[in-house]
Amino acid sequence: MASKKITAILDALDKEYGTDYVCYLHHENAWQLLIATMLSAQCTDARVNIVTKDLFVKYPTVQAFADADLKELEQDIHSTGFYHNKAKNIIACCKMLAEDYNGEVPSSIEELTSLAGVGRKTANVIRGNIFHEPSIVVDTHVKRIAYKLGFTKETDPVKIEFDLMKKLPKNHWILCNIHLIRLGRTICKAPTPKCEECFLRELCPSADKKAGRR
Repeated sequence: MASKKITAILDALDKEYGTDYVCYLHHENAWQLLIATMLSAQCTDARVNIVTKDLFVKYPTVQAFADADLKELEQDIHSTGFYHNKAKNIIACCKMLAEDYNGEVPSSIEELTSLAGVGRKTANVIRGNIFHEPSIVVDTHVKRIAYKLGFTKETDPVKIEFDLMKKLPKNHWILCNIHLIRLGRTICKAPTPKCEECFLRELCPSADKKAGRR
């Protein structure tokens, strides 16, 4: 059961941002979202969307990625950063999908995290956006803002995920991801949050309550 304060924060987020599900990574199917999410590690969604626009034309199937030349794929995704590991994991992951899952992306957290380069964060993106399973994705924004709002005292992403699963109502698991990411990109920025502009200022224990009153 969510506390009154958490409920008040979630209500304020819903009022400000609505309750529509939004995915910021462009994709047409499950395997495209899987690869886009793998590319998004330490990279902006905007940059990933620029790269995948041509990438998914060049490699139109899971098998095409499985058969990709490593060095060539590295060059194709170079601008997303960490391209050596990303290319290696994408090829290995797609080989597993092709050989073990007939080219289909599995839905269970256990099967997803057994794929090369896929951790709980990526798995939960797939479960939430593709299979509509209530999931919490702990990215850099969710990690930072959940701590600021007092939703968790943990710093490890997996511990934060389980903490939020206990404290947030299930119907807000995916929405909370979407809302906190948007808040983190526009208002609660690191390292200089715009507390004076934030609609959660009176509810946030970390807010500079003097901001905007000088």
